[in-house]
Amino acid sequence: MSKRGGEIEITPQLLLRAYAAGIFPMAENAHDPFIHWMDPQRRGILPLDGLHVPRSLVKTIRQGRYEVHVDRAFAAVVDACAEPAPGREQTWINAEIRRLYLGLYAIGHAHSVEAWNGDRLEGGLYGVSLGGAFFGESMFSRATDASKVALVFLWDRLVRGGYTLLDTQFKNDHLARFGAIEIRRADYRERLARAIEIPADFYPAGAGTVASVLQSLSQTS
Repeated sequence: MSKRGGEIEITPQLLLRAYAAGIFPMAENAHDPFIHWMDPQRRGILPLDGLHVPRSLVKTIRQGRYEVHVDRAFAAVVDACAEPAPGREQTWINAEIRRLYLGLYAIGHAHSVEAWNGDRLEGGLYGVSLGGAFFGESMFSRATDASKVALVFLWDRLVRGGYTLLDTQFKNDHLARFGAIEIRRADYRERLARAIEIPADFYPAGAGTVASVLQSLSQTS
C-alpha cells in the first residue's frame, strides 16, 4: 500500500497506531516520494530468550572496545543508516521517514543504541518502542562488530526492561546468526497484541554496562 505525502497527513501518532496493528512503513529508496505500508505474511523476530552471541563478539564486549550509549545521537544514527554502504547502495529511508522517526523520538517512542569509540560514532541501531514491543528499524556499522555490539546491548536492555517482543521485520543471514526466526503473520499479531499491553521500561536500572550485558549472557548459556 502506498500514499503520497500530500494525500494523507502521516503523524507520529498515526505511525504508532500502524505499528500496533502490525504495519510498518518503508520507501523504495531515499528519493522515493511515497510511503509504502508493509504487512508481510511472514515476520522476522529475535526471540529474547534465544539470543546467540559468538564467542568472538563476547570477547569484544568484555574488552570494552566500544562505549555504548542510548539516545545520545538519534538523528545521526538515522542518517548513518540512510547512507549507502558496500552491498547496500540504496536504502529505504527517505526524508518523510526521517521526519516521522525524529517525531517518534521527540515523544519518547523511538530510541537509538550507539557504539562509540571516543568521539566517533562507529555503529548503532534505532527502533520504535510501544509497550513491551520493540521494533528494530535499521542498523549501521563503520567499524568491526560495532552494530553487533549495539544489538547485544539492546537485547540486554529489553530483557531487563520487561519487553517480550523484538521485531526485526524480516529475517536475513546476519540476524539469523543471532537467533532470528520467521513466524506467520497471525502468530506475530497475537504476540504483538500481548506485548503492547505490557508496561515495559526502556531505561531499566542496571542496564547499559559491560557488566550487565555479560551477566545477562551468562544466564542464557
